[in-house]
Amino acid sequence: MPTLDTLSFSHDCGDCPIRHRAVCARCEGDELDRLEQIKYYRSYQAGQTVIWSGDRMDFVASVVTGVATLSQTMEDGRRQMVGLLLPSDFVGRPGRDTVAYDVTATTDLVMCCFRKKPFEEMMLTTPHVGQRLLEMTLDELDSAREWMLLLGRKTAREKIASLLSIIARRDASLAVKQPSKRLVFDLPLTREEMADYLGLTLETVSRQMSALRKDKVISLDGKRHVTIEDFDALQEAAGDDSDGGMLV
Repeated sequence: MPTLDTLSFSHDCGDCPIRHRAVCARCEGDELDRLEQIKYYRSYQAGQTVIWSGDRMDFVASVVTGVATLSQTMEDGRRQMVGLLLPSDFVGRPGRDTVAYDVTATTDLVMCCFRKKPFEEMMLTTPHVGQRLLEMTLDELDSAREWMLLLGRKTAREKIASLLSIIARRDASLAVKQPSKRLVFDLPLTREEMADYLGLTLETVSRQMSALRKDKVISLDGKRHVTIEDFDALQEAAGDDSDGGMLV
């Protein structure tokens, strides 16, 4: 069961750190008031399962802080990580009772949850919610296509650089001020999890991280604290066009 922490996270929607990117981003005063009436917060410790594939899910949610993984388990026990949930990402599917993936907290996680039935009713009467959810769904589709390219065609160095780029862009997008080319963030995945997610060996992940550091594309403080010294150089290492458009 999740550990509830209503004292720390029962703030108003207007003060929410993901307000400008979450499903409620287009909502106005009276709409936010309606969301306030159906929302509650849940917190999970790193490693804790949020929900298992096939389970009934009576809520939908936005990730406020922390990171979670989406994974599937095959009949023979093999598991594959198929996605990451970062701050402002939406969890759950309106109109569907069960969950298609295991959702697991990778770091300590806080989610802003909405009771599913009232949320579904609000989607019908509040265009701002439905429109924003459609935008987020299309963004998720674009991300899935980007990930197909990454797994299918990119080299090990390009895969590592692409993952760092994705996390850095999302982290920067939550900042109110425009970020500089020198980005700093804490990597939410262990080297083992990165290897699992990217289809690489642990040794390859460590070797490529060391190579990017040696080439002064990134610097590391321990294994998790990453500084991207030059985002354009990281984009080049990822095999992507570098047009300066970080927050597209």
